[in-house]
Amino acid sequence: MTMDSAHAPHPGRGGNRPATAVRRSVLPIHPPRGPRADQARPAVRPQRVRRHGGAAPLVTADALAAVLATAVTAGAGAGLPLGAAAPLGVLLAVPAVALAAQGGLYRPRLAPSALFELPALAGRAAVLWCAVAAVAAAADPAAVLGWGALLTAVCLQTVLACAGRGAVHLLRRRAAVRRPRSALVVGPGTGAGAVAAALHVRPEYGLRPVGLADTGTAPAGAEPGALPLLATHEDVRRAVIQNSVRDAVFTRPPEADERTASLVRLFHDHGCRLWLADPAGTAKITGMRVAHPADQLWGFAVQPLLPRPARTAERWVKRAVDTVLAALALLAAAPVMGLCALAVRLSDGPGVIFRQERVGLYGRPFTLLKFRTLRPANEHESATRWTVANDHRMSTVGSLLRKSSLDELPQLWNVVRGDMSLVGPRPERPFFVAKFSSLHPGYEARHRMPVGITGLAQINGLRGDTSIEDRARFDNHYIDTWSLWQDLWILTRTAASFFRFRLGGS
Repeated sequence: MTMDSAHAPHPGRGGNRPATAVRRSVLPIHPPRGPRADQARPAVRPQRVRRHGGAAPLVTADALAAVLATAVTAGAGAGLPLGAAAPLGVLLAVPAVALAAQGGLYRPRLAPSALFELPALAGRAAVLWCAVAAVAAAADPAAVLGWGALLTAVCLQTVLACAGRGAVHLLRRRAAVRRPRSALVVGPGTGAGAVAAALHVRPEYGLRPVGLADTGTAPAGAEPGALPLLATHEDVRRAVIQNSVRDAVFTRPPEADERTASLVRLFHDHGCRLWLADPAGTAKITGMRVAHPADQLWGFAVQPLLPRPARTAERWVKRAVDTVLAALALLAAAPVMGLCALAVRLSDGPGVIFRQERVGLYGRPFTLLKFRTLRPANEHESATRWTVANDHRMSTVGSLLRKSSLDELPQLWNVVRGDMSLVGPRPERPFFVAKFSSLHPGYEARHRMPVGITGLAQINGLRGDTSIEDRARFDNHYIDTWSLWQDLWILTRTAASFFRFRLGGS
């Protein structure tokens, strides 16, 4: 189940201003320097997206509309007790907000309009007040709301909610013009340039384009201009950090190619909000929820790309299962581990346990434990050499442990400590993480999930001298489709082959 036992594999606009002009990125790409040059760059912990007020102002407007509509309806003698108007209004604010949320009325939009939201507000107000009338009639037939009172309550709540939302949208537009958020436009060719031009000349959308991330072929003969053309994954990452980018606008579905999909993961890890500007309106986003209420960016159909929920509770369950199973496995495997330690001591001398720095969740380093199978010449070789299975320095015992994966058993203690999980992407040394991240765009995204003893790539035979690109793709697929059941399935597949001897290195 280890990844470090074979040779290192080879990498396999409209508008009246010239805002469409782009230039090739001049962001310098420097190799790491200094005594920690071999250490990988830590991955960024996902951040909460910064917004102009979030949904709280709209929620407040809808709740106040429900409270005021209830008070006015009760004050007009419509059958509601006047003394209960205030608590009833507060009580009705909860379902009013829930109905608006169900209709997507709190989802982010680039061009919100209270008048456009009016039909949805009226329909939900009607549902709410019809339910109030039904409950009131069932509780007290004498307190039946007449049709006039019912219509008044629905219209009043709709008008108040619409007015409140209009005020919120107006204040947000003004704030967006004063303090626009930095944004990158992601897509090939002239489509991305057109979207960037629209954002450039229409500041009311609140996005200030600072670069174009070209995922196709760069336009030939591009004129010099203010927007750099970000041609590599590293250029994009640096632009996000240096410009404090908080929004990314895609001009085609992110699953269009692997590079575009890897940029989704990069933006997500840096806390950016994602948008899809889709003129045809036909995009179906694989693995992401798409918000459907119509929105537009200067004529382009646009919608936010909403990532799947974090599923925090399930992650805690995963950690609990890891701890319990790893502790039980340590107890069950104690006799076997004792025999392995004795064999290593007799065959290779002192130093039974091998400790090595690896990169874990969010790029944090930790010390990985294994049974020693060979002795590197020095620490530099240990950190930078891709160990080969048929190294002449490996004893018969070391080869036996490596082929059977028994050398991995001490990593159960890493799982108990919380450094690793039972299932996840295999951890690698900082030197190789930095190297592979520069060669394979999706490699760095593997650190969104705790690293593991085994994983989806390993049960599919991607061990030893196999493609790093294929491993990264399997690892990211595992993260994107993660579930507790998938973990149990991978553990079952691993257990079935755990003690099988392999012809090649493990």
